[in-house]
Amino acid sequence: MVSGTVGTGTALGAVLVSLLAVPAQAAAPVAPDGTGTGRVTSVAAGELAAPDDEGLREVLRTALSQGAPGAMVRVDDNGTVHRLSEGDADRVTGRALTTYDRFRVGSVSKSFTAVVLLQLVDEGKLDLDTSVNSYLPGLLPDDRITVRHLLSHRSGLYDYTNDMFEQTVPGFEAVRNKVFSYQDLVNLSLAKPVTNAPGAAYSYSNTNFVVGGMLIEKLTGQSVRTQYQKRIIKPLKLTGTSYVHPNTAIAGRHANGYLPDDEAGKPMVDSTEQTVSWAQSAGAVISTTRDLNTFFSALLGGRLLSAAQLAQMQQWTPVNSTQGYGLGLRRRDLSCGVSVYGHTGTVQGYYTYAFTSKDGKRSVTALANTSNNGTVLTTLSRTLESAFCGKPQTTAAARSSATVNQVERYEDIAPNIARD
Repeated sequence: MVSGTVGTGTALGAVLVSLLAVPAQAAAPVAPDGTGTGRVTSVAAGELAAPDDEGLREVLRTALSQGAPGAMVRVDDNGTVHRLSEGDADRVTGRALTTYDRFRVGSVSKSFTAVVLLQLVDEGKLDLDTSVNSYLPGLLPDDRITVRHLLSHRSGLYDYTNDMFEQTVPGFEAVRNKVFSYQDLVNLSLAKPVTNAPGAAYSYSNTNFVVGGMLIEKLTGQSVRTQYQKRIIKPLKLTGTSYVHPNTAIAGRHANGYLPDDEAGKPMVDSTEQTVSWAQSAGAVISTTRDLNTFFSALLGGRLLSAAQLAQMQQWTPVNSTQGYGLGLRRRDLSCGVSVYGHTGTVQGYYTYAFTSKDGKRSVTALANTSNNGTVLTTLSRTLESAFCGKPQTTAAARSSATVNQVERYEDIAPNIARD
C-alpha cells in the first residue's frame, strides 16, 4: 500500500507547492585535513527545485522490491509537508507503515550526542582540543586523543561492533537483551589495536560516541537520557522522541524492525525489541520522521548551538568524493550541486537517512524497516536526490548512476563489513 499526502503547515492537502527552480551552486571542495578550512556552498531551501513526489514514491517501491517490508519518507519544506509511505509496519498483522510511526534511528543519535557536547563547549565546560584523558583520566591509551578527534571519527579507536556483529543474526541475538556499561564497550574496543594515530585519518567507530556519552555524564553529573531530554527533546517539543535504554520496547505506534539473516533463504528476525545497550549514546534514540526533521532544521537553523559551535560542527573531514564528516554531522553532495547535512542511521531492522538544507528550511527523513541489506541502503539514499534536487533532467537510470557515486555497502554498525 502506498500513501502520499502534501500539506501546508499542519493541514493536509493534495496540491504540491511549486518552488522556483534555479541552477544550484556547485559544492566547494572540503579541506584535506581534520581542521576543515574548506567550506561547501549550498543553495537556500527557497532556491531548490520542488521535491519530486513521484521520484520519492519510486524509491520506496524499489526498496520494497529489494526486501524491505516497509519504507517511508517525510519532507518538511518551509511549511509544506510531503508524506509518503509504502508497505508494512508489522508483517504479522499487516498494519501499514505510516510517517507517524516511531522507529529506532541508530547512528542519527550521534548528532544528538554531538549537540549536547558542543553545548557544553558553549558553556565553558569542555574544550574540543583538550585530551579526553583530561576529563576521563586513564580511559584511553593515548593522551593525544582529543574530544574533536572523537566527534570527527579521527581518534583511531577500534569499532568493537565489527566483531560483535560479524555474524548478523547470532551477533544480534547475543546482545538483544544484554546491558553493557560504557566501560564494558570501551574495553571491547581497547582489546584491539588502534586503527591510526590520533587525527591521522577518518575511520568511523561507534566507540567514539560511546566515549562521548561518558563525557556527557562526567561533565553534567546526569544521564545521557536526562541531557537529551533537557537540551533537545523538551525545548524542541519532540513528542515522538525518547531514549529508553536499557528498556527494550518502543512506546506507542511504531514500525517493527526486520533483520535478514546472512544466509539467503532464512526468515527475517523481528528485531524491534532490544536494549540497544551495545550502542547507547552512539545509537539508541527512538524518534519519528517529524521529530528528526524538526531537530536537523533547528540545528542548521542555529537554534541549538552558537554560531561558533555550529561552524565547528561543519569543519569537514573528507570521507569520499561526495561526502564529508564534521563533528557528529554528515555532509552529502548531490548531483544538482546541492549539499545537505544530517546523519545516516543503522540499528538492527532499521535504516534511516535524515538530512536538511544549509539553512534548515527543507528537511527529509526516510526509513526502511530492515537492515543487513546494502541494496536497500543504497536505494534509500536516493530519497535525498528526489527531495532536494526535484524531478530529474535526465532519465531515471542516468540520474541514479550519476548520483549514487558510491554503493552504500557499509552500515554505521560493523562499518568494516560489506553488506550485499
